[in-house]
Amino acid sequence: MEHGGQVRLRTIAREWGRIGLVGFGGPPAHILLLRRLCVERRGWLGPAEFEDGIATTNLLPGPASTQLAIFTAWRLRGTAGALVGGLCFIAPGLVLILALSALFLAGRPPLWVLGAAAGAGAAVPAVAVQAAAALVPGSLGRASAGAADGTGRVRGGRARWYGYALAGAGAALLTGPWLVLVVVATGLAEVVVRSRGRRAPRPGLPDVPDRDATGAVGAAGAAGDGSDADDAGGPPPGGGRRGTLPLLAAVPAVGGLGGLGALAWVAFKVGALSYGGGFVIIPLMRDDAVHRYHWMTDGQFLNAVALGQVTPGPVVHTVSAVGYAAAGTLGGLLAAAVAFGPSFLFVILGARHFGRLRADPRVQDFLTGAGPAVIGAIAGSALPLAASLAHGWQWGVLAAALAGLTVARRGAVGALLVAGALGVVAALAGLPVA
Repeated sequence: MEHGGQVRLRTIAREWGRIGLVGFGGPPAHILLLRRLCVERRGWLGPAEFEDGIATTNLLPGPASTQLAIFTAWRLRGTAGALVGGLCFIAPGLVLILALSALFLAGRPPLWVLGAAAGAGAAVPAVAVQAAAALVPGSLGRASAGAADGTGRVRGGRARWYGYALAGAGAALLTGPWLVLVVVATGLAEVVVRSRGRRAPRPGLPDVPDRDATGAVGAAGAAGDGSDADDAGGPPPGGGRRGTLPLLAAVPAVGGLGGLGALAWVAFKVGALSYGGGFVIIPLMRDDAVHRYHWMTDGQFLNAVALGQVTPGPVVHTVSAVGYAAAGTLGGLLAAAVAFGPSFLFVILGARHFGRLRADPRVQDFLTGAGPAVIGAIAGSALPLAASLAHGWQWGVLAAALAGLTVARRGAVGALLVAGALGVVAALAGLPVA
């Protein structure tokens, strides 16, 4: 600690900015860098507290690794630390993706840029398949486990998991912007099923009333001593979430206005209504960006997804590329502000309650149902993405990327860079890229 036991804001700005600059590879890389900084090098947080932060931010909608960066900075300097740390973590990737968007989405980009975009875009469906496959074991295991409060196994968990996944895949293919309603519906359905299972008396045992939310034990596990973040010395946030509800309820109406209002609604869905990791933004945004508002072509959307993967910082930066296509630099900045804004609110207004959130079985049940729908949506989005490939050579790049990601288990960033290089070669060889 510095300056009378407090970490200086300029230290937070420097360290979180560095992570935002070198954080290639998505959430796993961000978590590793934050742990090395906060736990191993500086000792600002204990290992258990850091793990609790990971568990809780994974329960929240929106970009989990960004929320973890905001939360760790909040633990050091409260609201000011959260704002400084979060903004410095986000800013490097945001500046880079806006610059790349200006290059890749220009009216007449150079031939090699068109080739790189076509090559990297061809690999995006394979990255979507890999992202969905990586989520399956944990989600399926969670669905097969017993009820969150330990009262016994809820039968049919695996069958419901497949049903939810199919619903998510169908929604990604058919419902477009209404996918989020399907995800919420599957989560609520699982809450109802498991709540009934907990209420039902087991043979030979007396009927026991449900525990309340504060008495239950969450599947993700609370801190070893059961303490909340504020019990460990964290600063109390300045208020609750109730005041934000009217604002959140008004956002869908704003989306009907078109223009910047529509862009704000699309970005809001990404930041406040998305579960299951950064790649769920593909089915959430694609229909709006390509078919409803016509901000981008299918090929340009593939490019935007690829840019979000190969730039440092959160994958959700893809929304900034969509915003740039819709309304230039102002649109990119607006999309980023709306997409990341809920993450700041969730942490600043709710961090003191994170312990109870982890312990609430209803939250665990909701994610048990919503998770497979998200996985299905991510996997389902690969089909229209692949169908948008316009040139025969791109299918060869897609096949190579799929083999590299699923068989050789290569990383997504490397696969996209190689695919982009192949696209440059194809362009220089005279193959069609536009």
